Formats: sequence, C-alpha cells, structure tokens
Amino acid sequence: MSRLTLQQANAIVEVAFKKARETKVKPLAVAVIDEAGHVKSLQREDEASMLRNDVALGKALAAVGMGVASRTLLDRAKGNPQFFGALSSIRFIPQTGAVVIRDKDGTVIGAAGASGGTGDEDEAVCIAGIEATGLSWG
Repeated sequence: MSRLTLQQANAIVEVAFKKARETKVKPLAVAVIDEAGHVKSLQREDEASMLRNDVALGKALAAVGMGVASRTLLDRAKGNPQFFGALSSIRFIPQTGAVVIRDKDGTVIGAAGASGGTGDEDEAVCIAGIEATGLSWG
C-alpha cells in the first residue's frame, strides 16, 4: 500500500484553493488527512469564517472513517439519524464536501474535505486537487 505524502497533501490544498478562486467559491478551508485520520495538511483561506477548519476536517474524517464520500454518508444519515447523530460527538460530519483519496490500486490512503462553499463546490475543489496529484477519489 502506498502512503499519502505531505507533498501530495499540500498540492491537493493548493490546487483546491486555485480551483475555488477560479470558480468564485467563497473563502474556504481544506483538510487532507491520511488513512488513519491524521492531519497531513489543513489550511484556511483569508476571510474564511472561524469554523471552516473544523467542518472541513469533520467531513474528511467521516469520509475516511467510512471509506466513502461524505455525499454518500449524507444519504445514509437520512435513513439512520440516530446512528449518525451519535457519531457527531467524534468530529464526524456526514455532509457533502469530502471524498476519499485512493492510490493507483484503489486502496483508500486518505481523504480531502472542504468547507466554505456549497457542498457541491466543496467536493469539486477537493476532486480537482486530488486529480492534479495523479491520485483518484471516491
């Protein structure tokens, strides 16, 4: 299994911010974590509101913890609110805006999450960053 490097994580954040500026997304935060949920890179743009780091990280933790995009978790949460509500105490945010990062073999090696735009915008900037590194997402 390959590992997510600091260089890759920082590149994901850099490209995500670039994509956000190109598409006029509000100022945001982007979190990139490894497969164990450890932060590799977490940055907040100037003018992004104070909770953006926490939300971006919570989305990424939810994605890597369950091995699927946070969009999928949002759909699952609608059918099982008690279970997903209990997870909120551990920084688990099942809202659209994070995707898992996969290596060339399809193994989950981390996740990227963003907060500041709409869920779709947050997800799109994460995907742009991941794709720019040559990794895949899910």
